[in-house]
Amino acid sequence: MRPAVFLDRDGTIIKDADHLSSVDELEVFEFAVEALCLLKEKGFLLIVLTNQSGIARGFFDEAAMRTVHDALQMQLHDLIDAIYFCPHGPDDGCDCRKPGVGMIKQAASEHSIDLANSWIIGDKKSDVETGFNAGIATALVLTGYGESELSALDRLPELVASDLLEAARQISSRAD
Repeated sequence: MRPAVFLDRDGTIIKDADHLSSVDELEVFEFAVEALCLLKEKGFLLIVLTNQSGIARGFFDEAAMRTVHDALQMQLHDLIDAIYFCPHGPDDGCDCRKPGVGMIKQAASEHSIDLANSWIIGDKKSDVETGFNAGIATALVLTGYGESELSALDRLPELVASDLLEAARQISSRAD
């Protein structure tokens, strides 16, 4: 079993583009590759978890999302081990939509993940709450919605970082 770092996509790895549906709108943060390399060097699996309600709302289809994810993987030099997404809307009542833990359960089952030593990094309250609900360590980044979401948290995450690179450095130092 290996630990994982679960990563939110929009606002954490890439700039948030409301309902991203086109590769033309994809903008990877300049520090993302360095951050992911640091985590890989420490032996973490890197798994993206992303709510994609734009599918349920008819803004784009799964094929368009997969095209964006293929381009993302290429720009990130294939550092991501897996991408899981929830295609449901906020009121659909599924277990996969963050802060539900369905995507984490699926990933843990398919990749033999050591959840006790795993982390989640994101820019929203729902990301942090997903970590709390799954019993894994949590990190909030201040990119994307992070700065405004910090005050909305009922409970603070294990760490708050300016961006994904700072979070990766702190997590890596704790993994020594």
